[in-house]
Amino acid sequence: MPDGPLLTIAMPVFNGGPHLRMAVLSIVQQSFTDWELLLIDDGSTDGAIEELADLADSRIHVIRDGRNRGLAARLNEALGLARGCYFARMDADDISHPERFSQQLAVLKSDQSVDLLGSRCMTISTHNEILGTLPFKESHRDICSRPWLGFYLPHPTWVGKTAWFRTHHYAEPGPYCCEDQELLLRAHYSSHFHALSDILLAYRLRDRLVWRKACRTRVTLFRIQFNHFVTRKNYAFAVLATVATVLRLGRDFLTFLRQFRTGAARSSAGVLSVGSEEAEHWQRWIRRLEGRNT
Repeated sequence: MPDGPLLTIAMPVFNGGPHLRMAVLSIVQQSFTDWELLLIDDGSTDGAIEELADLADSRIHVIRDGRNRGLAARLNEALGLARGCYFARMDADDISHPERFSQQLAVLKSDQSVDLLGSRCMTISTHNEILGTLPFKESHRDICSRPWLGFYLPHPTWVGKTAWFRTHHYAEPGPYCCEDQELLLRAHYSSHFHALSDILLAYRLRDRLVWRKACRTRVTLFRIQFNHFVTRKNYAFAVLATVATVLRLGRDFLTFLRQFRTGAARSSAGVLSVGSEEAEHWQRWIRRLEGRNT
């Protein structure tokens, strides 16, 4: 693809709200500059995309058709439009580290065996407060060691070869909130995954658990896993997926009851602590994106 940038970044947006601007600015202010951003409007009605017009960056391409088609369809659309040799994911409410793409592309270019590369994630609240980090697995072996539990490779951190994404693509219609896990489960046998130990993305957590959404997501993932393992006649993994789903639903229900009874915010269970130096580094970056340099 000699006439295109090295990297295509796909950001489907449905009512991105107040967090969209920071997400886009975290890309515009990357140290790596040879990219295009496909900002695909999935039927938004909040006007957040229009408020980005002042950025006036020719590398940002807004694509819209007025329809709401879902994340998987929009990502496949982005793959069809991508001009980059590499393809990256980015959510409309997360924040990329300024060295994210520089570091990830350096690894992908130096090790051609890696098909898909992620990273550790900082977690932040809806008010940009630093909460901690998500659980992390580094090697392909560790990421894929317990497929009945899912794959610890956060979707918004993905960067990989565009050819790999086009080979495996996203399933349509996309399974509810499980597009990434379905793809990883299907592709991990013939692929090589890896994740960097550096924290290169801030992943936004909602303040409260929405029980209906959590339950539907758990059940959707279970159906994907169960059908996959049964088709491959791996009945032991099917049983383990069943047990894991029941336990997770029980934990989610207890969290929901705690919120309902006490009015407390979502529990930070499963979120790991972060060092003070790393936290301060991210706080400075967030203040910069907010327009506050102090």
